[in-house]
Amino acid sequence: MSAPGSPVPPTTEPPAPRGSFAKVVVSSLIGTTVEWYDFFLYGSAAALVFGAVFFPESDPLTGILLAFGTYAIGFVARPLGGLVFGHYGDRVGRKRLLVISLLLMGASTFAIGLLPGHATIGVAAPLLLIALRLVQGFALGGEWGGAVLLVSEHGHPRWRGFWASWPQAGVPCGNLLATAVLAVLAATMADSAFEAWGWRIPFLLSGVLVLIGLYVRLAVEESPVFQAAARRAEDARARAGVTERAPIVDVLRRHWREVLVAMGVRLAENISYYVITAFILVYAVEEAGVERGTVLNALLVASAVQLVVVPIWGALSDRLGRRPVIAFGAVSTGLWAFAFFPIIDGGGFGMVLAAAGVGLVLHAAMYGPQAAFFSELFGTRTRYSGASIGYQLASIAAGGLAPLIATWLLSRFGSGLPVSVYVAGACVLTLVAVLASRETRGRDLDDAVAPEAGVR
Repeated sequence: MSAPGSPVPPTTEPPAPRGSFAKVVVSSLIGTTVEWYDFFLYGSAAALVFGAVFFPESDPLTGILLAFGTYAIGFVARPLGGLVFGHYGDRVGRKRLLVISLLLMGASTFAIGLLPGHATIGVAAPLLLIALRLVQGFALGGEWGGAVLLVSEHGHPRWRGFWASWPQAGVPCGNLLATAVLAVLAATMADSAFEAWGWRIPFLLSGVLVLIGLYVRLAVEESPVFQAAARRAEDARARAGVTERAPIVDVLRRHWREVLVAMGVRLAENISYYVITAFILVYAVEEAGVERGTVLNALLVASAVQLVVVPIWGALSDRLGRRPVIAFGAVSTGLWAFAFFPIIDGGGFGMVLAAAGVGLVLHAAMYGPQAAFFSELFGTRTRYSGASIGYQLASIAAGGLAPLIATWLLSRFGSGLPVSVYVAGACVLTLVAVLASRETRGRDLDDAVAPEAGVR
C-alpha cells in the first residue's frame, strides 16, 4: 500500500478494453440512477403528499413525521439486502445480483404508484406502503456494492477514484430525475389534483426506466478480478478439500475494523445529504414559507451541479488520496450546516439554491471518493459483503433517521439550529473515522485478502 502522496505502485490488474470498460461504467451509472430515482421519489413524496394520502387523520407536521417514519423503514431493510446480495455477489458474481436488485426495485416502486390511499382501504394502505418500502430498501442494499465494485474491479487503479465515482453520480442523477418529474407535475397541476392522483405518475414511470436499465445492465461482462479470485478459490478447494467460509463470517471475524471505518466515513455524508435533499422540503415550505415548486426547482439545479462535481472530487482523490478529500468534505459540510438554514430563511429561489447547491458540492467531496475507498478496504472474496455491510449499516442510523430526527428537532425547538448541530456532530464522527484509517489509493484489487493496514 502506498503512503499518501507517493507514486502509485505497479498492479497486476489487467485494464479492460476501452469499449468494454465504457459499457461497464455506463451500465453502472444508468442502473444506479434508476434505483436511486425510485428511492428518492419516495422521500420527496413522503415530504409532499404521503402524509395526506396515507395518514390523513394526523395534523400536517405529524403526518409528515409518520410518512418519514415509513421512509426510514426502507433504510432498515438495506443492511439485510447488503448481507444477502453481498454473500451471493461474492460467491456467484456481481452482475447477476445487480440484475435482481434492479428488478426488485422497479417492481416495488411501480406497485407504490398503484397503491390505494387511506380513504379507500383504511389502515391497509400504510401497511402495504411499509411492505413495498421494505422491498425497496432490500433491493437498494444490494445495488450500491455491486455497481461500484463492477467499475472498480474492471478499471485501472491509477484512475479508480474517478471512474468508480460515476456510479456514485447515479445518486444525484436519480435525485435530479425524480425532482424534475415532481417539479414538472407541481408546475402543471393544481395541488388538489397532485395529491389525488398526480403523485402516482412518477412511480409508474419507473417501469419504463427499469426496462432501459435492465437492457444496458445485461450487456456487461462479469468483473475479471472476481472471475480470477473465484478460480483461485476453486483451485484451493480442489487441492485442499476445504470449504470456503461464508464471506460475511470472514468479514465480521477478520475485517470488522474496516467495517467500522466505512460506517464512520458514511455518517456525515449520509446525514447531510438527506437533510439537504429531503428535510429541506419540510423546512423551506413549512418554516420559511417558500413555495413547493420553488424548492423543487432549486433542488433540480443543485442536483445537476452535484452530478458534475462528484467525478471531479473522485479524480482529485486519485491525485491527493482518499483521506484528505473526504476529510475536507466532512469539515466544510459541518461548517456549512450553520449557514444552511439562515440562508433558506432569506426566501426565494436564489437563496434555496445557494443553500442546497453549496451543501451538495461540499457533500460530494465525501461521496465522490467513497466508492474507491470502500472497494480498497476489502479483499476480492469479501469485497461485496464488506463494502455493502459498512455502507448499509450506517444508513440506518444516518440517512434513514435524518429526516425524521430533523423534523422532530424542528417541531421541538422551532429552529434549524439544532439540526445544524446534529449535522456538525456527524461530521466530527466522520473526521475521526478518516483519521483512524490509512490511505488506500492505488491498491491492487486483484488479490485474495484485504490489507492488514486498512486502519491504524
